[in-house]
Amino acid sequence: MADITESKETQQGATPALPAATRIGHVHLKVSDLDRAVWFYHDVMGFDLIVNMGTAAFLSAGGYHHHLGLNTWESAGGKPPAPGTTGLYHFAINYPERRDLAVALTRLLDADWGIDGASDHGTHEAIYLHDPDFNGIELAWDREPSEWPRKDGTLVFSRIPLDFAGLLGELGDPDRARHLDYLSNYK
Repeated sequence: MADITESKETQQGATPALPAATRIGHVHLKVSDLDRAVWFYHDVMGFDLIVNMGTAAFLSAGGYHHHLGLNTWESAGGKPPAPGTTGLYHFAINYPERRDLAVALTRLLDADWGIDGASDHGTHEAIYLHDPDFNGIELAWDREPSEWPRKDGTLVFSRIPLDFAGLLGELGDPDRARHLDYLSNYK
């Protein structure tokens, strides 16, 4: 096992860093009920269904081949991992505009799908939830890098309550207050 003190040397140039344009691609999830998972990601979350093959389905946004794969190849009728086990904590769906995050939140609440929490991390705003198979999801909107909080040049993450009123205000919908009572539980 590598000594943790080596990591600082590695970060300073001994091993080349990944190219800045590197990104994490699609997420492929094992689910217990494909139809239920497709309903959640398509009808509730708003992803386009590209293809449903019966034991696997592929969904995307904006015409991409797939951002999300779902399958029951090894998991049909299965149960979520027990607490205290390893595995995926969550995956993030990053929205291009803050308004898009507000739309996503409203879609969930209008479908009576609850959230697990929310935070303003300084670098981004995040809403946490889980899918029907209890896979963790983070819905996020990133601030411009020039707005990220720094101390002595080092990035600083925070965890302060998300301003739901401000977020929903992005929609310009005077009826947005209908959700604020429910959301006041997440401070």
